[in-house]
Amino acid sequence: MNLESIKQTFLLESEELLAGMEEYLLQLEKDPGNEEAIHAIFRAVHTIKGSSGMFGYDNIVHFTHTLETMMDRLRQKEAVVTPDLIATLLKCHDHIETLVEFDTTAEEGQAVPEEYSQRGQELFSELSVFFQGGKQSVTVKKEESAKPTQPKTVEPLQRPTNGIQSPYWHISLRFAHSVLADGLDPFSFIHYLKKIGSIKNLYPVHDSLPDADLFNPEIFYLGFEIDLDAQTDDEQTVRSVFEFLEEDATIHIFPPHSASTLYEKVFQKLPESRERLTGILMKMGTLVPADLEQTSSDSPAVADAGDVEETEPKIKQSTKDHPEKKKEVPAKTSGKEEQSKKFIRIEAAKLDLLINLVGELVITEANISQIAKRENSTAMLEAASAMDRLIEELRDNVMNIRMVQIGETFRKFERIVRDISRDLKKEVELLIKGGETELDKNLIDNINDPLMHLIRNSLDHGLEDPEDREAAGKPRKGTILLNAFHDTGSIVIEISDDGKGLGKDKILAKAVERGLANKAQYYSDSDIYHFIFEPGFSTAEKLTNISGRGVGMDVVRRNIEALRGTVDIDSTEGKNTIISIRLPLTLAIIDGFIVTVGDAKYVIPLDMVTEAVEVKDIEKNSERGGNFISLRGELLPYLRLNTFFREKNMGSERENVIVVTYGQQKAGLVVDDLLGESQTVIKPLGKIFDQLHGISGATIMGNGDVALILDIPRLIEHAINQQYG
Repeated sequence: MNLESIKQTFLLESEELLAGMEEYLLQLEKDPGNEEAIHAIFRAVHTIKGSSGMFGYDNIVHFTHTLETMMDRLRQKEAVVTPDLIATLLKCHDHIETLVEFDTTAEEGQAVPEEYSQRGQELFSELSVFFQGGKQSVTVKKEESAKPTQPKTVEPLQRPTNGIQSPYWHISLRFAHSVLADGLDPFSFIHYLKKIGSIKNLYPVHDSLPDADLFNPEIFYLGFEIDLDAQTDDEQTVRSVFEFLEEDATIHIFPPHSASTLYEKVFQKLPESRERLTGILMKMGTLVPADLEQTSSDSPAVADAGDVEETEPKIKQSTKDHPEKKKEVPAKTSGKEEQSKKFIRIEAAKLDLLINLVGELVITEANISQIAKRENSTAMLEAASAMDRLIEELRDNVMNIRMVQIGETFRKFERIVRDISRDLKKEVELLIKGGETELDKNLIDNINDPLMHLIRNSLDHGLEDPEDREAAGKPRKGTILLNAFHDTGSIVIEISDDGKGLGKDKILAKAVERGLANKAQYYSDSDIYHFIFEPGFSTAEKLTNISGRGVGMDVVRRNIEALRGTVDIDSTEGKNTIISIRLPLTLAIIDGFIVTVGDAKYVIPLDMVTEAVEVKDIEKNSERGGNFISLRGELLPYLRLNTFFREKNMGSERENVIVVTYGQQKAGLVVDDLLGESQTVIKPLGKIFDQLHGISGATIMGNGDVALILDIPRLIEHAINQQYG
């Protein structure tokens, strides 16, 4: 593993830990008596400290070490959880994020900026106020937070001598064979021991090494016996070095001058023989013959220290020459290992490459099917049909890999809602519904900014001040709801609030003033609300650092449309506002329905197709300048695609109408011919086609032809607008 990979691993794990820390801090603010949240925050800080120490990020180590001390005092109930304490701890969380970003991007030897050190000191000063009634005060000197600390030289501690003669801590480590596969570096933990003392003796135990022809470089075979000179009498201080390794190793810690019988008990639990272990410890000087005289008389004879070299295992060239079997360290089946069987972390780029290859496989299969039909070979047709089924199953499974629950994205906004509501002096609660709804990972990455804009607008413009809410007969605390659900082949994300709603008259007046609307023309509520998506449009009477500059809502619509989605607004003045974002489930591969219009082929997403009907004479109605047909008594707006795309009119006697649905809207698309279903690999169009209306992408057919994918939401909208002139 190279240095860059190590940094990326540390960065990813730190992000996960910090996200969990932030979530538990917000939970603790709502429930100050939640002891599990306090313990979880402590563990997150402790783990970040340990990981930072392993990777040599001393700036993070020093800050988290002091913060960990304070969190431990909070666990001991030396302070009361208050909103102000949580606010300060959230600032500490943000400071750790800053340090992580700096240490993982800084050049080697680059000093931590002075303002970072000063900020750390300021935060500890803020925290110390909450612990003034405690047993001790925690402070960090400015220069200490900027420089790595070295083990202090102090007088040796006076320890009892009623056990063995060794004055050192002794540690027996046996790592699980899977520790390397789990992304952990065993030597980093040993290196971290130097933070609490100096290593006097270290002996690698390699009895579990296999024969050379059976050696697996991904398996860790070594164990270690270590003598540590640590200036502490607290076993927990030593054990804390390995706290987040407990599920991946067997760890035994012996205080200085431990009774020899304690060693005897541990010998029975380790995979090596008693003779082998006592020989190693005698060679290290941990045990001396006088220590062994204290053991019980029924213990087996102890090997002489000189026998250690002879009993050391060597990598044999083959099992044929050395038929005897060595004892292997049994792989420990931990909770973490069980979990690793269910989950695996992979790079997003590798997953994208896999999906692209599946897309190419879909195109190749379509080509083979075309050849099989042209050759009229029964055997080839059957093989192509079987291949089609397998590829479709492969496609579905690969696409499911990239589907993630949207709840994690929703929860990230809890902190934002909390901070902004405090700045605005509003009382706000964020509710999350439908967090288990799955969405393509690429869509989730791109939807974050639009959601941020909409939530900030709800906080600033939508929700009233507590006093105004009380005057209107509402609870002082406002509510913002994030909701997600699937609907007709798409996902809907709703951002709603129970605030004052949108003022239609005010919006329309502003639109008329800016020349966006005609005062004499009728506009539906939806039309009026959509004016707020125009660039620079704002009805705010004053500017704030939250919103009101007319920047954001047009970006929201543009970003959502770039994802082939739509955004709609529904509002009741004085009661609520609901903004609905509708997105496709995926951006990669879909099931499509192929049609012809003139000489060209087009693809309609199959999830949006309701039915296909053949109409001999389409009823025309131009009373209001629009077009619609009567479909089983329902008036349905329709759009002729040959006219819309200016394709050649084939003059068919019979016309086919594809009835498509998107959300609550429905329309008919008039086409020349129906070619049936097909797996469709979506290829994005270049920027030169950004202004191409009614088209959302392209795909390659089995014969190599290019077919355009129809943008159904835009076509439905055009058909409806055409109907009503």
